[in-house]
Amino acid sequence: MTLTDTTTWRTLNDGTTLPPIGFGTYPLRGEAGREAVVRAIGNGYRLIDSAERYDNEGAVGAAVRTSGVPREELRVTSKVRGDHQSARGARETVEETLFRMGLDYIDLMLIHWPLPRIDKYSEVFGTLLELKREGLVRSVGVSNFLAEHIDRLIADHGVAPSVNQIELHPFLAQIDQVEANAARGVVTEAWSPLGRAGDLLEQPTIVEIARAHSTSPGQIVLAWEISRGIVPLPKAASDERQLENLAAFELAPRLTPGEVEAITALGPLQRVNPQQDPATWEEW
Repeated sequence: MTLTDTTTWRTLNDGTTLPPIGFGTYPLRGEAGREAVVRAIGNGYRLIDSAERYDNEGAVGAAVRTSGVPREELRVTSKVRGDHQSARGARETVEETLFRMGLDYIDLMLIHWPLPRIDKYSEVFGTLLELKREGLVRSVGVSNFLAEHIDRLIADHGVAPSVNQIELHPFLAQIDQVEANAARGVVTEAWSPLGRAGDLLEQPTIVEIARAHSTSPGQIVLAWEISRGIVPLPKAASDERQLENLAAFELAPRLTPGEVEAITALGPLQRVNPQQDPATWEEW
């Protein structure tokens, strides 16, 4: 099966669907960024992850429009940044995102960080639900949220976000958060799915499992995430790396439970940025 076969896609709690692996776009920008995303779509990626904070929504939108793939076959994500966390700010963010991308709707709009100190994330979530009803957004999710933040949204609005995109890799396995997301019907996406690739991909456990499957350590890590029901969002500019990452989808069923457990046991060790604790981090 390939990722263009939608029978392999995940059905979210609102009935929309996502492929089991996506394409991260930070820090792809400008014409080079557009070309990289066009190649990714041509290579088979159907979920493209962007954000207002990445400063590349224009390049991503241009790639979607010029890829030659019908719009309805793609899933485009963006995110509301911290300094736009208000009802008005969220609405204007979505409208400006659509203008920059040149699209009629966003498939998945996330709140980038909860910023609990300013306590606006529930207000923003409510506005995004309004925009969903208006047809500008197809699905509403969050990023970097803890279980307590998701529970607040459920209590205030009666629905859970469709997705929680969190930092996740073998050095930060996020076992408790993945279980909490699943218990609430929320799909987990992984940003920075390869962590600090150099250190991580040289781990003896990962290298040994890669050797046993005659594949690369990077593919093993992505397959580990997919086998756990997580949607990883690796980024790569070259065709070679894009195709290598994409091939992890077919590798995932070949991992044994013991191999999955061995990789999971490597973490939790560290975040890419130790300061980015969702309980306290402030992204503006």
